[in-house]
Amino acid sequence: MKKVTLLLLLLVSYLGNSQVLEPVKWSTQVEKTSDKEYQLIAIATIDENWHLYSQNVPENGPIPTTFSFKSNANYLKKGNTKEDAGHTINDPIFGMEIKYFENKAVFKQRIMLKNKAAFTVDAIVEFMVCDDSRCLPPTEVDLVFDIK
Repeated sequence: MKKVTLLLLLLVSYLGNSQVLEPVKWSTQVEKTSDKEYQLIAIATIDENWHLYSQNVPENGPIPTTFSFKSNANYLKKGNTKEDAGHTINDPIFGMEIKYFENKAVFKQRIMLKNKAAFTVDAIVEFMVCDDSRCLPPTEVDLVFDIK
């Protein structure tokens, strides 16, 4: 009985110390470009050896990075979300040319204000990351942009 208890205690201790992988950390910034226009900036800080995929990925490839901005009466989106240049490679795992980001990725969305009141823009980013041996399932993160 003591051996079973010790084994269970070791197993619980091991599982309690197991690490949850979060190789991408997101932050937001807001940049005023004119009296009525702002740039919403989402910055992905990517751990070493991990790749975050572009918004534009061929069909049957990894899950692309996708931004969903919650509509409200204070602003209008102008155009699509822009992204950095990144790296484009012929990926042997997916068997296609894919664009991805290492270390850091910056995404920008222009908006036009409908009024001058302070408000927040809520968004969700869905993304997938891989390293050289594995891919993590798609993840969603809430983003908040403060317009002042």
